[in-house]
Order: sequence, then C-alpha cells, then structure tokens
Amino acid sequence: MTNGWNDNLPIYLQVKERVVGMMLDGILKAGDALPSVRQVAAEYQLNPITVSRAYQELVDDNLVEKRRGIGMYVTEGASEKLLASERERFVRDEWPAMVERIRRLGLDLDVLLRAAQPGSAA
Repeated sequence: MTNGWNDNLPIYLQVKERVVGMMLDGILKAGDALPSVRQVAAEYQLNPITVSRAYQELVDDNLVEKRRGIGMYVTEGASEKLLASERERFVRDEWPAMVERIRRLGLDLDVLLRAAQPGSAA
C-alpha cells in the first residue's frame, strides 16, 4: 500500500479499496493473511480504529475472515467475487460515460484497438 490519501473519500474506505486492489492484482490470494491492524496503522500513521473499520467492511463483504487470535485472512473465492462485482460496476457506472466520450470524439473501434496495442502511439 502506498501513502497519499484522497481528501474526498473517508480514509477507511481508501484502506479498504487498497486491500481490494491487492486482491484483484493477485498480491493477496485466498488464505493469505492481511497485515495486522497495528502494522497498517503504524506504517501509515492512522488510527487503529480506522484500519479496523476498513477490515470490518471486508469481513462484512465476505472477502476476509477473522480468525480469533491469529488475524484476518482472504476468503476462498474472494478474488473471483471481486472481479465479477468490479466488472459489473464498470459496465454499469463507468462504461456509459466512456462510450459517450468516444462518440463525441468521433473515434472508431479500429483506432481504439490500435491505440491499445503495446508499443503503439495513439
């Protein structure tokens, strides 16, 4: 997790999103332990309650499980569940605005696909 907090979003949600990002990127896999609340709080100079709230949201979303006395662990299937929900959110919330922008700019699919190729200049 890198530092640099966004003032427009509560810190606990940003901590949660960073953990979600680590799951989606494969950094945290099913069965992996999350860093301890104390460790994260100390490293990022956060209140432990803030980190605990982020972790509790992950538990509430069934992405992480508490193992009493030993910590928090990524649940089986968490990455797949996250990927499915993020894809759905993208298609519902972000894609329509992109399609509108593409239409306004008069871009076509061939131009966009060529621009997406590694090493190509847009």
